[in-house]
Amino acid sequence: MTVAIKDRRADAVAPPPDRRRGRGNRRATPPWWFTVPALLLFAFVVLVPSARGVYYAFTDWDGLSPDFSWIGFGNFAEMVDDPAATQAVWHTLVIAVAITVIQNGVGLLLALGVNSIIKSRNVLRVLLFAPAVVTPIVSAYLWRNLLGPDGAVNSLLGAVGLDSWRQDWLGDPDIALWSVVGVIVWQFAGYSMVIFLAGLQSIPREIHEAAAIDGAGAIRRFWSVTRPLLAPVFTINLMLSIIGGIKLFDQVYALTGGGPGHATDTLSTLIYKDAFTLGEFGYSIALAVVLTIIVSVASTGQYLGLSRAEKAVS
Repeated sequence: MTVAIKDRRADAVAPPPDRRRGRGNRRATPPWWFTVPALLLFAFVVLVPSARGVYYAFTDWDGLSPDFSWIGFGNFAEMVDDPAATQAVWHTLVIAVAITVIQNGVGLLLALGVNSIIKSRNVLRVLLFAPAVVTPIVSAYLWRNLLGPDGAVNSLLGAVGLDSWRQDWLGDPDIALWSVVGVIVWQFAGYSMVIFLAGLQSIPREIHEAAAIDGAGAIRRFWSVTRPLLAPVFTINLMLSIIGGIKLFDQVYALTGGGPGHATDTLSTLIYKDAFTLGEFGYSIALAVVLTIIVSVASTGQYLGLSRAEKAVS
């Protein structure tokens, strides 16, 4: 009798069974038309202006007059015959490749250094990352003064007896482009370092310890253990570097203005000059279309190649 009363109380207290549990825990998919407002805003802000810009690339519009003529591929044909444009394309590619290789190489070495167990590693991380938080235009103007003929760099070289190393760093066509690359690497190597450092700290120490027990040295451990596990980090860093290098404008314009002559002109600086100095908006927009194509092809090809390498490693 007592057992029956307890069973009735348990049945009265127990919650009713959830009949919906058999349907599974699938989350309801929102209706597709929820995306319509965002798509309309994206089309109004991005797609329509971009399409109109591409249209103007096939005209002789001067940027002010409402009257212009359709000239087809005339701007693109002029670009092929324009030595300043072909030189700007070459400089853009050189800067992008140099920044991608040097910046990530320096960033990786810095990350390996500050990832070691040293007492000052936190201070070093802050100091090495500090240039990346400075506005690029401010950094460029600072280095323009440092690299001037009477700047601090030449004064320091003369003070230590290296007068033969004194150069007109930003005025010599042979070294001006590499001076620009050096300034950009100085500023953003710390940025790459932080991304590499995050990847290094995500690697379990047990893996390195096991490799060391098996007799692998430091170089062997890096090449066979660390490098494959950093494949996703390499993808991120290389993508950011190549895209940033191709569309580089502010540092180049603040340091050299594209000079001397056209020695450091990139596609971005040439677009600015043709549009706002010469008033050739149709031609400058055609250059911008070429720049967009270069960025799309380079970033897509690099992403596909690195993604394939990641899959091969995993």
